[in-house]
Amino acid sequence: MKQQQANNPLHGKTLESILNELVAHYGWPQLGARIRINCFNDNPSINSSLKFLRKTDWARKKVEDLYVSTSFDTK
Repeated sequence: MKQQQANNPLHGKTLESILNELVAHYGWPQLGARIRINCFNDNPSINSSLKFLRKTDWARKKVEDLYVSTSFDTK
């Protein structure tokens, strides 16, 4: 099991830290253009976005996929 997690770029990352890094990198307007969900485009905040993403699997997957495809230092 440890071998699988070693290659997982999301291992040890919380949804909040992923979202904070994406917002810092792209900003809310660009993030909303890349992932078209209202919580990124209409009065965005970390708390409201986290609430939505925790309940909505497809949106969370899009955020995680964008995070993985964006070159961050994932160590």
